[in-house]
Amino acid sequence: MGAELTIDVRNRAKVSPSTVRTLRARIGRVMRAAGVAERTLSVSLTNDRELHALNKEYANEDHATDVLSFEQEAPLLGDVVISVETAARQAKAAKHSLLAELFHLATHGVVHLLGYDHATEAEERVMFAYEAKLRARATARPRRRA
Repeated sequence: MGAELTIDVRNRAKVSPSTVRTLRARIGRVMRAAGVAERTLSVSLTNDRELHALNKEYANEDHATDVLSFEQEAPLLGDVVISVETAARQAKAAKHSLLAELFHLATHGVVHLLGYDHATEAEERVMFAYEAKLRARATARPRRRA
């Protein structure tokens, strides 16, 4: 029997508790759909300043970004760090909720941790299609049994 699914959401950006609860549940469904429910994931909700510092230190990029993923050794899957400030701007531009954007970014981070990348157009098509499939499975309503 595998380990219990563990998702630790560190909410340094003070996102509403209901948004964090829903995000945690959806990420759990993404991990189950991806077949990594036995792994542990840490999600940190923070700000542009922290993402800028992490991006500079670990990716040698001198700017803020929306999400970064850090792979860990099993049983950990890794760490996903999201800038809530950038997510809020992106949500507004896309005309959807902050929760929808946080879920999109968290799923993107998880898929990176699963080994996918988007360095080329071909990789991007594969990765983004897989992300969309996982998000759809995580938000689908359960079918009623007759």
